[in-house]
Amino acid sequence: RLRLHDGKLIKDRRYHLRTYPNCFVAKELTDWLIDHKEAPDRETGIRLMQKLMDHYIIHHVCDEHSDYKDAKLLYRFRKDDGTFPLSKDVKVFMRGQSLYEKLISVEDPILKVREENSVKYQRTFLGSEMVDWLVQEGEAASRKEAVELGRALLEHGIVQHVSNRHHFFDGNILYQFWINFRRRRRLTELLGENSSRSLSESPDSPFCLRKLNPDQGNTSFLSVQPNKEIKIVSAVRRSSITSLAGNSNPYFSTTPILVFPPVAECNPKSVLKRPVTNEELLSPGAPYVKKTLTIVGDAVGWGFVVRGGRPCHIQAVDPGGPAAAAGMKVCQFVFSVNGMYVLHLDYQTISSLIMTGPRTLVMEVVEAIE
Repeated sequence: RLRLHDGKLIKDRRYHLRTYPNCFVAKELTDWLIDHKEAPDRETGIRLMQKLMDHYIIHHVCDEHSDYKDAKLLYRFRKDDGTFPLSKDVKVFMRGQSLYEKLISVEDPILKVREENSVKYQRTFLGSEMVDWLVQEGEAASRKEAVELGRALLEHGIVQHVSNRHHFFDGNILYQFWINFRRRRRLTELLGENSSRSLSESPDSPFCLRKLNPDQGNTSFLSVQPNKEIKIVSAVRRSSITSLAGNSNPYFSTTPILVFPPVAECNPKSVLKRPVTNEELLSPGAPYVKKTLTIVGDAVGWGFVVRGGRPCHIQAVDPGGPAAAAGMKVCQFVFSVNGMYVLHLDYQTISSLIMTGPRTLVMEVVEAIE
């Protein structure tokens, strides 16, 4: 957007006796994308701009076209007319970018290359250093507010603990900016992104509860805790997921961000007695205990279902599956997956982490103390 302003492609334009401020002509912009090597051809340029429309970044000046047409039509960046939707996610991202720019411009930056366990990490800082700086610069009114800001940045993937083992704390714990805001990004990267809902209609289920009667060849899975009401859901063997991606490895696939199929109505009533927040789970003295489970998957899968989000919980466990053998129970909350903190993620994202990970799954779960 800024480059287009500098190049005078974005300017006030007059059409049918009316002036439209800060807009561009679609055909001219497609030419610009090709000339500046942002797109190899017109078709790719159109797809790129359609992505921006889909993400509510640009729109037709009169909102008469819901798609991007490579023609003499006027479009505008929503940032230029005040219609860009500032959701919480966007606000946190913009706050993170602002803090990053401010941090790297100071004379004695706290962002440095540091080493931990013989591994060097870029753009790192100590939690206590960041809290000190946020309070000192007036970015936070108190240390508590600074920690809350740090946690928001971590939960949105902007900063992270260097080995993904801790949330954000005011202490000598090493974190890094996961996003390098100064890296020049090309628009074509947008076309490589995968929507977490893109395969939601797939008949495959990622969570691979074991078959009730595998010898009979049926396709039902047991979705229940022992001694609870049995629910039968339609699903298939996990190994078929990799066949969709053309991958012969039975434990890895390329982009298996899958959810249960709507036709199976696999979004049953939550097994939780009441909603639980991350703050409640993490608060000092809370009646919860953390456990580490090591689950070795078999040819069918791991034998559990996760649901919900922020935090996710275990919805069902196959009594005869690997997860049950490792000590997994329904109503446990998923704290980490293979060393990555996941309390802030939804179940689709967690399913992706599990499906693209190794056969031996290491999970930290939090359960209520009885």
